[in-house]
Amino acid sequence: MQLYLRPTAFVDAPFGQDGRVARLAGGLCWFSAVELIVQEGVRRARQELVAVERLEAARAGLDPALHGRFDRLWRALTAPRAPWTLGDRTLRFDQPAVMGILNVTPDSFSDGGRFADPGPAVAAAVDMAAAGAAIVDIGGESTRPGAETVWEDDEIARVAPVLEALRPAGVTVSIDTRKAGVMRAALDRGAAIVNDVSALTWDDRALATVAAAGCPVVLMHHQGDPQTMQRDPRYDDVLLDVFDWLEARVEATVAAGVARERIAVDPGIGFGKTVKHNLDLLNGLSLLHGLGCPVLLGASRKRFIGALSGEAAAEARLGGSVAVAAAGLAQGVQLLRVHDVPETVQAMRVWRGLRDAALTPTPPPA
Repeated sequence: MQLYLRPTAFVDAPFGQDGRVARLAGGLCWFSAVELIVQEGVRRARQELVAVERLEAARAGLDPALHGRFDRLWRALTAPRAPWTLGDRTLRFDQPAVMGILNVTPDSFSDGGRFADPGPAVAAAVDMAAAGAAIVDIGGESTRPGAETVWEDDEIARVAPVLEALRPAGVTVSIDTRKAGVMRAALDRGAAIVNDVSALTWDDRALATVAAAGCPVVLMHHQGDPQTMQRDPRYDDVLLDVFDWLEARVEATVAAGVARERIAVDPGIGFGKTVKHNLDLLNGLSLLHGLGCPVLLGASRKRFIGALSGEAAAEARLGGSVAVAAAGLAQGVQLLRVHDVPETVQAMRVWRGLRDAALTPTPPPA
């Protein structure tokens, strides 16, 4: 038997709602109810909406064996996320931020080959930062469905000159890799964050590498590997299965010596998921805040957007990508990993403006 709490029934502002709403992860979203789920085996034995003011009564009605987990989930949902110190910069999580995607590969699904040379890659990174990206995520190996594994030295050769050129530019960089050797080479050249689509499972040296570096890390859920992940992905309950898998990876990473405050989680949209799996995850994203870590959403230009829009090509999925980003913002996602930085930053700033207006008390009439 297992318990889950998913924040829902979001409200514009908490004014006049004392005891009836709660703030999500110290961010800009408030919720007035949770979906309480009790799973027995692979079946949801109980699923109900519980108003925030009734949560204590709901807790009392649970099997006492679930009380400790209820308390841990509630603390995780409502505790502010600690900021990340990245050199002389600080990344706060009380407001959302954008991570720009820079693939220095010849075969990425969306922009393969466009930034394979260091000159255009460096210029693109600087442009992303200037457009409002808090982080630029640099990857030297495509992990699109069907992609072949790149030899470690080849991957380093792709990313190293870009990292070296960006170091004096003051751009905050993450390295998108599964390989410990690439992680070390990138961190030595100024990368501040490791973003691993395998959640530190592909390379048995990766956990120790991240722990020794003391850097933040993004753990992404996946099923299978790039060669096999889209052949026939299956789940008993995709939302709960992904939560459980990420929970186990967070615990393993903490046990290896990485501070929980330095870990972010990513549901891995498109990595071993059907269109329906992706949509179920996106509809239930707020559940992942129960892991107590910042949540990163990387759905930009993904295949499911094309499937929902007349098989639009990757470069024609901007509208759908921004729509998914907005759905993530509405559920308190802290990081948006995207190809189209200026457009997403603009959407985020408009969303932020709406939230700021809602959270500014209206003065009483004179």
